[in-house]
Amino acid sequence: MHLALRIARRFGVFLLSLLGASLLIFLLTNALPGDVAQVLLGTDATPEAVAKLRAQLGLDRPLPVQYLSWLGGILVGDFGHSHLNGQPVLALLAPRIAVTMWLVLFGLLGSLLIALPAGMVAALKRRSWPGFTISAAAQLGMAVPVFWGGILLVLVFSVGLHWLPANGYVPLARNPAQWAAHLVLPSVTLALVQAAVLIRYVRSAFIEVLNEDYFRTARSIGWTPMRALLRHGLRNAAISLVTVIGLQLSSVLVGAIVVESVYTLPGLGSMLLTAVGQRDLVVVQGTVMFLVLAVLLISALVDFSYLLIDPRQGASARSDDGRTAA
Repeated sequence: MHLALRIARRFGVFLLSLLGASLLIFLLTNALPGDVAQVLLGTDATPEAVAKLRAQLGLDRPLPVQYLSWLGGILVGDFGHSHLNGQPVLALLAPRIAVTMWLVLFGLLGSLLIALPAGMVAALKRRSWPGFTISAAAQLGMAVPVFWGGILLVLVFSVGLHWLPANGYVPLARNPAQWAAHLVLPSVTLALVQAAVLIRYVRSAFIEVLNEDYFRTARSIGWTPMRALLRHGLRNAAISLVTVIGLQLSSVLVGAIVVESVYTLPGLGSMLLTAVGQRDLVVVQGTVMFLVLAVLLISALVDFSYLLIDPRQGASARSDDGRTAA
């Protein structure tokens, strides 16, 4: 009963968050300067022609009516149609979602492969030079903008060494080798920047484990620090790590949009920037709403994962989200 109540409460929070986000997205996009009707007709169009096209597109209706119409469409899976070409927004999103999702997946996996061992070493060796070096590198990585890191990697591995392509994208079905080659630099760029943030949280979580009695007991019976940490520390640090990884996944999703612009990948980020430049509000709203929906779903999944990791701590896991990493 308690579990069902928690699930219902979390679902209610999810719906309210989605509703609030949809209203904010609609208001902000409509506050953008410019007029899509004017863009479509050109600067030489008469005011009468612009007014007629606005009426055809439904842009002359009151904003509350436009919002409710748009929200009602989303509830039934209809994100609207592009003002520029008339295509459904979901049809425009579909081929680009895969590009962004591959980038997010590889970026997150790469950041975890870097941050988990580096964070553990930084915790175990926090009073010696390896720990100081890793912490300093993480601080430096956090200060590096994503686009600047991407440009540096392009200069080294594409311009200098000619090992990897600097931009573009090849679908997986067409050429798997080229698909992988075009995703290496974007994924590494995203992974390095995100790992710099994640290392601090991993280090903080494992330092807490090092101060627990069960870790001292394992050490007293002759276990090495790394073995004791792997055997007993991972599960006990998992709640904090899952929280951070869930939040980090949202950050990776946003960072992927910037990376796509650096490497000219045909993902959601490039589509969003193009739609903003063309004042295609329906596409802008649909793309941002999809990204918000993905972030909220990730947050909900993180909440539910607490119960699978440790049901006793699941109820209080969220209270630790705001801890500052050591």
